[in-house]
Amino acid sequence: MADDIVLLSAWPSMFGMRVRVALAEKGLKYEYREEDLRNKSPLLLNMNPVHKKIPVLIHNGKPISESMVIVEYIDGVWNHKSPLLPTDPYQRAQARFWADYVDKKLYDIGKKIIWSTKEEDPETGKKEFIECLKLLERELGDNPYFGGENFGFVDVSLVTFSCWFHTYESYGNFSIETECPKLIAWTKRCLEKDSVSSSLADPHKIHDFASGVRKRLGIE
Repeated sequence: MADDIVLLSAWPSMFGMRVRVALAEKGLKYEYREEDLRNKSPLLLNMNPVHKKIPVLIHNGKPISESMVIVEYIDGVWNHKSPLLPTDPYQRAQARFWADYVDKKLYDIGKKIIWSTKEEDPETGKKEFIECLKLLERELGDNPYFGGENFGFVDVSLVTFSCWFHTYESYGNFSIETECPKLIAWTKRCLEKDSVSSSLADPHKIHDFASGVRKRLGIE
């Protein structure tokens, strides 16, 4: 019996893109349903009644929420191809640690750059954001991927932010490539993978989206 896989997400979401990358890495076919986050569907509210957020993966009628929880679920269920988490317990713990760091730090700091009001100083957010990226770059080191020689869990967690880099740079008035050249080289390496390039949104469309939200919020 074929797996019935449905993904509820929104196209600009770096969290939803993570799930798309993981599904593509495993070569899985699925139904994609775009959500209007200002008018959430009854299906989304029913499948994620706790947080009422995207992404949600529905596998044979059963919902899984939270992007990296979903990625780990995908890796566990379809473990015959392209493993994302290491088998070594310590390395698995380290991968989860850095993915958690990306979740807890990068997104919230990035919001200070893009969604700051005229009264707020975006310089603080920019400084924190660059420091965060530099720390991740040091963790990457000279490896081709965060998982060493192979694309893995931490790469999935971070690479989807790359299509927002242009927007961060535009509103923060800085260059990530100047500050973190190895990280940009890693981004380009990841984008050579079809699973990544086919799953990430166009950076210029992301910028247009962010600009529209800023205008709607009255901060542009």
